[in-house]
Amino acid sequence: MFTGIVEELGEITAVENLDDASRFRVRGPVVTEGAKHGDSIAVNGVCLTVVEHENDEFTADVMAETLKRSSLGALTTGSRVNLERPMIADGRFGGHVVQGHVDGTGAIVERTPSEHWEIVKISLPAELSKYVVEKGSITVDGVSLTVVEAADDYFTISLIPTTLALTTLGVKQAGDPVNLEVDIIAKYVERMLTQQEAGK
Repeated sequence: MFTGIVEELGEITAVENLDDASRFRVRGPVVTEGAKHGDSIAVNGVCLTVVEHENDEFTADVMAETLKRSSLGALTTGSRVNLERPMIADGRFGGHVVQGHVDGTGAIVERTPSEHWEIVKISLPAELSKYVVEKGSITVDGVSLTVVEAADDYFTISLIPTTLALTTLGVKQAGDPVNLEVDIIAKYVERMLTQQEAGK
């Protein structure tokens, strides 16, 4: 489990395109410290498994389903990525419950800068809109954020200078894709209510 508090802005150092998958090599001195084969690391909000680890880089395989459901397929050598290790049992819970299982992708629609923060508007797939509510939590490229405005086909977030400086959200421009993970609690509630209705 992750919390959406990005530990490091890493970099894709190599991409190998396979028949039905891709293999990424990622540089991240912080998240690779003590890493071993089989560990999980979230890359732009997608939980990936460490296959190889050497110095400050790790390699991860990304299957076709993940490439289809996320924006990882758009990454190239030199792309910057948000990195986070799983939360340890006695760690501080800083964001919200993040699984690293991307529900879909959106795109940056527009950015409205202010003196001390920036409002970012992001497109929202129709099938995810029911899970996004004003003042609720959402994960964008692995970053735990609070929804400012929620509409049927978009939502907005407000980014503080720290988030702008330390994550990919500071450099993404209109048209750029982002990974979205909605609050898992909303999906559990929907499932329970659906089963209750079916049992009547």
